[in-house]
Amino acid sequence: MGTIQALRGTRDILPEEVGYWQRVEATAREILGRAAYREIRTPIFEATSLFERGIGEATDVVGKEMYSFFGRGENKQSITLRPEGTAGVVRSYIENKLHAQGGVQRLWYIGPMFRYERPQAGRQRQFHQIGTEVLGSADPRADAEAIALAVDILQSLGLRNLHLDINSVGNGEDRQRYRQALVEYLTPYKEELDADSQDRLDRNPLRILDSKDKRVREIALDAPKIIDYLGSESKSKFERVQKMLLDLGISYEINHRLVRGLDYYTDTAFEIQSDDLGAQATVCGGGRYDGLVKELGGPDTPAVGWAMGLERLILLLQKLSEKPAAALDFYLVSRGTDAESQALLLAQKLRSAGFSLELDLSGSAFGKQFKRADKSGALACLVLGDEEAANQTVQLKWLASGEQKAMTQADLLATTEELRRQMD
Repeated sequence: MGTIQALRGTRDILPEEVGYWQRVEATAREILGRAAYREIRTPIFEATSLFERGIGEATDVVGKEMYSFFGRGENKQSITLRPEGTAGVVRSYIENKLHAQGGVQRLWYIGPMFRYERPQAGRQRQFHQIGTEVLGSADPRADAEAIALAVDILQSLGLRNLHLDINSVGNGEDRQRYRQALVEYLTPYKEELDADSQDRLDRNPLRILDSKDKRVREIALDAPKIIDYLGSESKSKFERVQKMLLDLGISYEINHRLVRGLDYYTDTAFEIQSDDLGAQATVCGGGRYDGLVKELGGPDTPAVGWAMGLERLILLLQKLSEKPAAALDFYLVSRGTDAESQALLLAQKLRSAGFSLELDLSGSAFGKQFKRADKSGALACLVLGDEEAANQTVQLKWLASGEQKAMTQADLLATTEELRRQMD
């Protein structure tokens, strides 16, 4: 009987890699916490209708990529593993009446998402995102703040070869005028478009601008620009966002083909890309979605947000930085019945004192245990043998310098503050 393997499009995050994930999560949590964002955790699966109404039935996500199934019991409704985070957060915002609390709700989330896509580096069928949602503010400052926080997180992680693309997709009236102009421009080229773009010409023509097909991209170069179809209000908002980004020292480029893939976007749309990622360059994307809360049955509420793909961020960190150091203070080796019993007790006491410690459980010869201690990344090695056990002592060896001394176990536990200073 063959072994069972992970399904295509999923992967294990092994202990050697987890340090990168923890670093990203901790950095985002710290920066967003300083900006008064509160974490929200929503279910991994929702009613399919949430995404059909929220994302748009004409999008590729709803039409081709969702994992949907029928639930059990009397109400066999269609259920979908969440393909993105915003719709679920908005559903929770409405259902739990967060809008009744008054003021602006600054929320952030982290977790797995699911889309049926062709797996490749940085793109899995189960993938992970960190995202933010600011609900209740139409002020362009909310757009600029959201972008600035995303840039802060990425730069704090050590990423440098980043560039920001922005655009405005206007309001509903702006997009309707632009949609008509775009269809009129593209229709004569219909036979030259790839199959997906031909299908989108009727259903969702703005998505053609985001096509990866070489010929379609050539045709799109001379397509009308949405910025020329913006009303005065949308133009004013976009200009204010640009000025604020400049005031913040954040450079950007206006990308007239940037429309994002989901129907709920209005006005500001943006992407942050890395020059170090190759074809899959986008590490963060988002924008404003002022109509989504009302579309899902809530009050008319302006909102803006973004999401970062963690798999792509981890690829970048692995490529550009050293492996995160293991946070290990001690590696404790022991041999002999009494020594091994004392070692377990000493290990627990040091852990209770706030130290990180790995206890070697192999029972193998000291030589093999010492080799594992050297590879562990610990700052110091503690050694307990028969002699130490008899005398209630321990050998403390600093692995970097090789300096070693004997001390009683009681003295070791009494000098934890001094040891901590030596390790800092």
